[in-house]
Amino acid sequence: MKITINGEAINLDIDPETPLVWAIRDHLGLTGTKFGCGGGYCGACTVHVEGKATRSCITPLETVADKAITTIEGMPQNGELHPVQAAFLEHQVPQCSWCMVGQMMTAAAFLAENNTPTEAEIVNAMGSNYCRCGCYVRIKAAVTAAAETMQEAN
Repeated sequence: MKITINGEAINLDIDPETPLVWAIRDHLGLTGTKFGCGGGYCGACTVHVEGKATRSCITPLETVADKAITTIEGMPQNGELHPVQAAFLEHQVPQCSWCMVGQMMTAAAFLAENNTPTEAEIVNAMGSNYCRCGCYVRIKAAVTAAAETMQEAN
C-alpha cells in the first residue's frame, strides 16, 4: 500500500486494516504521534490527512492510501517551526506533553481554515482534545498567538 507522509511517498507492506497510528509509529518510526485512548476520543493521535485533523488511532491504513498525511515531524517548513509549534513553546503549554502533539495538529488544521478566530471558535475547535494536566488556558493563549502570527504573515 502506498501512502504519502510528510511529502514522501512510501510503500508499506502491512495489513490494510492496521490503524494509521501504528503504521506511523511502529512501521515508519515517527514517534511524535502519540497513542492515547485508542477510541478517537482524546485527540492525542491527531495527524492531518489532506489537511484535515484526523484521529489516527481509529483510521485504518487502507482509508488513507494515496492521500497526503502530515505528522508533527512534517509541520516545520524550511527549518522553521510552524507558528502553532512556536506559540506552544512560547506560552510554555507542554506539561506532561501526552496530548501536546494532538493539540498542535488540531490547532494547525483549524487555523489553516480560520486564522482570524474568535475566542469562542478556538474553544470550540480545541474542545475535543483532552489535556490530562488541564493546560487549557495556555492552549487557548497559544492558539490565539499562533493565529495572530499567521495573520501577520498573510
